Amino acid sequence: METALKLLRSNIRQYGMFIALILIMLLFQFLSDGILLKPLNITNLILQNSYILILAIGMLLVIITGHIDLSVGSVAAFVGAVSAIMMVKHGMSFPVAMVLSLVFGAIVGAWQGFWVAYVRIPSFIVTLAGMLLFRGLTMLVLDGKSVAPFPQGFRSISTGFLPDIPGGWDIHLLTVLIGIVLSVLYIFMEWRGRLVQKRYKLELLPIPFFLIKLAAVVIITNLFTYVLASYKGLPNILIMLFILIALYTFVMRKTVMGRHIYALGGNEKAARLSGVKTKKMTFWVFVNMGVLAALAGLVFAARLNAATPKAGVNFELDAIAAVFIGGASATGGVGTVIGAIVGGLVMGVMNNGMSLVGLGIDYQQGIKGLVLLLAVAFDLYNKNKSA
Repeated sequence: METALKLLRSNIRQYGMFIALILIMLLFQFLSDGILLKPLNITNLILQNSYILILAIGMLLVIITGHIDLSVGSVAAFVGAVSAIMMVKHGMSFPVAMVLSLVFGAIVGAWQGFWVAYVRIPSFIVTLAGMLLFRGLTMLVLDGKSVAPFPQGFRSISTGFLPDIPGGWDIHLLTVLIGIVLSVLYIFMEWRGRLVQKRYKLELLPIPFFLIKLAAVVIITNLFTYVLASYKGLPNILIMLFILIALYTFVMRKTVMGRHIYALGGNEKAARLSGVKTKKMTFWVFVNMGVLAALAGLVFAARLNAATPKAGVNFELDAIAAVFIGGASATGGVGTVIGAIVGGLVMGVMNNGMSLVGLGIDYQQGIKGLVLLLAVAFDLYNKNKSA
């Protein structure tokens, strides 16, 4: 019991926000008379927040290194505008246009990373300048007008669904099967990880708590896939998000690059003395942010079926809020990909739930601001308590 409590305390932010997400969903499910968890609304919730979750993954790495990026909304809008010019105005095939758009995002990230990493201008100033610069370039490229429509194949990345197994089923059978496969895979990986911990004599979660954790994840996973299967199945964008989450979780937990990013955010001077190429690492973190901002811009443009001068407004605020609410530290060196995704979902569910119960945008912005403030205050409280 003592070990379990110790492990719980050491992961209180991550577990706490996950529990908070469930409680918020149950609250708005009650207040909205059951609308929140209907298959159609859950699907819309995923589609509406996909680009923010993509941005949150990139923003997490930036914040872990102790920096900030205020330009991601403008970069997303700029890349969306460039992609529209290529596909709509010049008839370029959407796969080629998407690749070129991601390259544009990498170049933008490299531009900002150079000033932050090598010229040593604070990231707040560099990305604030970038926010203004790329917003202006977006209006210039679009000439102040919306450009539409995009090709159907491009739109499907944000609005399409995974095809089902042929047979005329009453439910999207492939989605149900994917939920079962993911559950089995999760149980296998968790059990294998437990055996590794046991082999190296590390602290283990007691079996009852371990089994409760497995059961909870399996139940939630299969309920989630069942709800989606009751509508149209898995959205294409959810598959993309799953790949990104798995990839970045692996990088941050299992690779040298991930350890160097955490070391850089924890103590830059100590990391440099330990052999971490801090300037190079900072540069590539911003390049990565540029690519993910470009991807978010493409997803948003595909969902809207248009590139508009006002696209991406306040995206950076939602991404930053998601990362901090998800457990990242304001001083750098702390945070997880899963935590950032949970934080983004908390924001998304709150937005959706407050809209369903009829709260105005003024109340929504105020409540979101308070949640962000309380999340950072909780982080500082934990730091002071452990100091």
